[in-house]
Amino acid sequence: MLKVSNTVSISDSEMDFSAIRAQGSGGQKVNKVSAAMHLRFDIAESSLPAFYKERLFELKDKRITKEGIIVIKAQQHRSQEQNRDEAMERLAELIKSVNKVQKKRVSTKPTKGSVKRRLNSKKKHSQKKSLRGKVDTE
Repeated sequence: MLKVSNTVSISDSEMDFSAIRAQGSGGQKVNKVSAAMHLRFDIAESSLPAFYKERLFELKDKRITKEGIIVIKAQQHRSQEQNRDEAMERLAELIKSVNKVQKKRVSTKPTKGSVKRRLNSKKKHSQKKSLRGKVDTE
């Protein structure tokens, strides 16, 4: 049982785990032991509230397929149990991130003083550049 929040939890039967071989170097053990874990979680078939499902479908994340399946690969640790726990933690974090509502950005106008300072610095810079030009000897 994965507890996402006080009211939301996911049963183990909704998550599909499969052991795979980890990528990268590591010697003989990597070639013979399947320690990495793939976690597959179907959003549409889950027991999550509708609010979470809608927000997860709208989320632009490379871990969510077009069919609405979250795929998380954990291969950081050397044991299957630790990788399994890490994958479950990442799934919980992904679902929690959907619950946070972003504040809408209020666009602001630059102050008169800041505009004046910017224009003055541009004027100084252009004068400096114009003095670097060719000199008339006449």
